[in-house]
Amino acid sequence: MTTQVSTLVRTREQAARVRRGRGHWTGWAFCAPIVIYLIAFYAYPLYRNLDLSLREYTVRSFVQGDAPFAGLANYREVFADATFGPALLHTVVFTVVSIAFQFSIGLALAVFFAQSFRLSATLRALFLVPWLLPLIVSASTWAWMLNSDSGIVNAFLGLLGAEPVNWLTSPDWALTSVIIANIWIGIPFNLVVLYSGLQAIPAEVYEAAALDGANGRQRFWRVTFPLLRPVSAITLLLGLVYTLKVFDLIWIMTKGGPVNASTTFATWSYQYSFGSLLPEFGPGAAVGNLLILMALAFGLLYIRFQRRLNA
Repeated sequence: MTTQVSTLVRTREQAARVRRGRGHWTGWAFCAPIVIYLIAFYAYPLYRNLDLSLREYTVRSFVQGDAPFAGLANYREVFADATFGPALLHTVVFTVVSIAFQFSIGLALAVFFAQSFRLSATLRALFLVPWLLPLIVSASTWAWMLNSDSGIVNAFLGLLGAEPVNWLTSPDWALTSVIIANIWIGIPFNLVVLYSGLQAIPAEVYEAAALDGANGRQRFWRVTFPLLRPVSAITLLLGLVYTLKVFDLIWIMTKGGPVNASTTFATWSYQYSFGSLLPEFGPGAAVGNLLILMALAFGLLYIRFQRRLNA
């Protein structure tokens, strides 16, 4: 009898181990597609870009794959370039100003549309148009509107008696012009995400605040804004990542000019790699890696700031 019980116990243990093994391999089978995707489209491109930045690549060596190892020479070249300082400043200014205005205007519109009124859904849908348009269309439209000679913006300024502004051809206004266009494009994203966050806040919370005598401003700062903090964090973090890598908008409108007045790390990397007959893939990849490090630094700083606020 004891032998039969022991055999039965061992059989059950073996069956349990088989089931655990099958579950283990099943879990890996479900994870395999995303792991393959991350390796193919994230890990390998990052490795390839790092390898490019550490070698002296030419067009011939890029094709044949025999570029000599250069160490940190490409990074030293980038840091020594006179464009580095202005490009870093433009990248930071472009990112910070764009995110600040996109978030502020998007939040104001989200609070506005959270109030039920006629045509609210229609107007909210119209605000999504900049986000739905192809970026080349938006950038070309803004380039036409801000044209110094035939742009509608200068025509409107002329009606007001103001002097025309060289929006895209003046070093003083080029960066401002692309920032304005980028703010316009990014507002719908902030509006949609923040509006969804507002809809998730229970109405009972506002009713309780109203019973306590809180006015509209107090309800916003003491109820809406704190409860919207997790959604705000995601919105700002995604906006940061999207804005840091903006290239096509700037390139279409100003090509980083005039005289590098609107050059950012994204456009500078492209100019190194593809902007001349003798491309410099190594320095271009180095600038791209610096841009990745900037995104990581901004993201980590923001996450740490949010943790302090939540502590």
